[in-house]
Amino acid sequence: MTRWPETGQRCWSCQRLTTNDVYFLEDSDRWVHRCRYCFVVQKFTMTNTDLDQLSTWQFELPPELIASRPATKRDDSRLLVVNRGSGTIEHSHIRELPSFLDPQDLLVFNNTQVIPARLFGFRTATQGRWEGLFVEQSAVGDWTILCDTRGRLTPGETITVLRAYGESTGDGVDFNQQQPASQLLITLKEKLEDGSWHVEVSDPRSALEILAEFGSLPLPPYMGRKLADAEDQVRYQTAFASQPGAVAAPTAGLHFSTELLQQCRERDIRSVEVTLHVGIGTFRPVTSERLSDHLMHDEWCRLSDDACQLIQQTKSIGRQVTAVGTTSVRTLEAAFANCGHIGPWEGRTRLFIRPGYQFQVVDRLLTNFHLPGSTLLVLVAAMAGYDLTMEAYRKAVEQRYRFYSYGDAMLIR
Repeated sequence: MTRWPETGQRCWSCQRLTTNDVYFLEDSDRWVHRCRYCFVVQKFTMTNTDLDQLSTWQFELPPELIASRPATKRDDSRLLVVNRGSGTIEHSHIRELPSFLDPQDLLVFNNTQVIPARLFGFRTATQGRWEGLFVEQSAVGDWTILCDTRGRLTPGETITVLRAYGESTGDGVDFNQQQPASQLLITLKEKLEDGSWHVEVSDPRSALEILAEFGSLPLPPYMGRKLADAEDQVRYQTAFASQPGAVAAPTAGLHFSTELLQQCRERDIRSVEVTLHVGIGTFRPVTSERLSDHLMHDEWCRLSDDACQLIQQTKSIGRQVTAVGTTSVRTLEAAFANCGHIGPWEGRTRLFIRPGYQFQVVDRLLTNFHLPGSTLLVLVAAMAGYDLTMEAYRKAVEQRYRFYSYGDAMLIR
């Protein structure tokens, strides 16, 4: 058995740095990782897989496993539990989550709220159908939006936006019956490098007020419907959503019912909230052949001083910080990267977490099952390892777990 040099990685059990001895087993394709402090041993398959190649992150997903509707209740979802220390994978349910955590562990939730950012209307001059997605509002009131329509849009052109829910039926856009009073005019000013448009709106109200009247929750395209219905209005928001600004839900948080939150409290599992407003990057696939060429989208996030104190207290007593969702991971790790320690921070981050990344704050991750070839899948593998992650996904497909926003969950311990 040949000893490999000591690594600078964090032990998956005791979380200490630079404590790992790594051995290669001769005449085998396995290597062993052993922490000299806690003696946890983990075996891995040696792989020559190029983790920078986009094709490495593809897998076959039967279309029928893509969840277009949520489970009957939030805590009815299944839970795949991945144990990094033993390399084992077990099947459970999200309602059993408290049993996989320890008293005084900390859950970190993203409290962002999805805004009704999807817009519908027509090109004023041609009457051609148009759809848009609100991205952000500038300090002077102008908007940045994405546009989808036939033909080529030009600066100076106007878009007539209609209420997403028709006044007569309450269940869809009515392109013929709405009166001018229920219309909004958008003037295209400049097309930006990323394909979005800088526009001027005819209504002086805030974006949130306008979107509340005209917009619909922007459901992901794989759900197969453009308009969010009454069920979506409730279930595509987390139970703790309080900070409007996201164009997609932090989906791992969708599993938490009031009953599950109470069960966590009864087990003395504490919680804290951060904010990351999920941006349009969540809808955009990786297009470069190599991840190193991918320009990560930026998102605004905030970690408060109160949250930092609770995180520091949790760490000081040797308990684990469990991020609920990849957005919570990005917030915590981005704050550390910008402060150099666990400290309060807010700003925009382009942090791209890939295998080899050294987690500074997050110990465990609760997450949904993500799209093939997505940066979110890459983030999961940064914590669980590539081989164990892909094995977990293989088992999830084999056992018919539900994927994506309304799907089931995975806990990486």
